[in-house]
Amino acid sequence: MSAPRPDVPALPVTFRPTLTRVVLLSVGLAMFLVITVIALMLERLNPGERITFIFVAVLFFGVLALLSRPRVTADDTGVTVVNITRTRRLAWEEILRVNLRSGDPWVFLDLSDGTSMPALGIQPGMAKEQAIRDARALRALTESRSAAGDDTP
Repeated sequence: MSAPRPDVPALPVTFRPTLTRVVLLSVGLAMFLVITVIALMLERLNPGERITFIFVAVLFFGVLALLSRPRVTADDTGVTVVNITRTRRLAWEEILRVNLRSGDPWVFLDLSDGTSMPALGIQPGMAKEQAIRDARALRALTESRSAAGDDTP
């Protein structure tokens, strides 16, 4: 007996690790506020030291915001994979398979050029069931799009 076929979601659709994003941005904001308040409350600091404290707080927040950036967006023409520092646009025909195996930190896309690309926008870290649903939906979209584009008899 095979696994039930997930419904193909309406396009455009965006997959992202929402809980991870909320946690990272909340922690980043809390760290920024705490460090900034401490910098402003310490009377022994000169203005240069205060600015340095606040700069470090902005830096911490920036790194956590960068870590919260990953997403996978599918539309009629293909998929846009946004990872931490890189964005790549793929046509549907370029994606051969969507993989999320047990123990994988995120989805991997097998591409027509023989490479595999991580898609950090679907990751089971904090929300495993959501990641599995998202991976199945992206797999169903990929299969339906490649079948629609296949003109071979």
